[in-house]
Amino acid sequence: MSPALRHVVCRFADLAAPGARGFSPPGAHFPDDYFLVRHGDALRAYRNVCPHAGNCLNWKADAFLTRDQTRIMCAAHGALFDPANGVCVAGPCVGRALQALPVRIEDGMVVVYFDAPRESAGG
Repeated sequence: MSPALRHVVCRFADLAAPGARGFSPPGAHFPDDYFLVRHGDALRAYRNVCPHAGNCLNWKADAFLTRDQTRIMCAAHGALFDPANGVCVAGPCVGRALQALPVRIEDGMVVVYFDAPRESAGG
């Protein structure tokens, strides 16, 4: 198993509950490659890619949740996802899930872990 890369996103106290925030690790190609979702003290991190069509879920910065902030919503096709597990509960990709990332709160900071890139053989 390859080591994980650690990325500090923000202070946990700075996340609204419920709320969501997009982020990208240093060196990313696009803003908001990933996002955090917080409900109470529960925190999840997901890749910002809809399993239906491969597009980003948000239509503007940090706009990942429905108006009532109970579900994650894909702005392109309206798919709804359970924030607790990333599983689509309504829309064109029911039963499929968002790609989750390991996330922890360490000393009050939100830390996301990514798999380290693997070296190719021979070079």
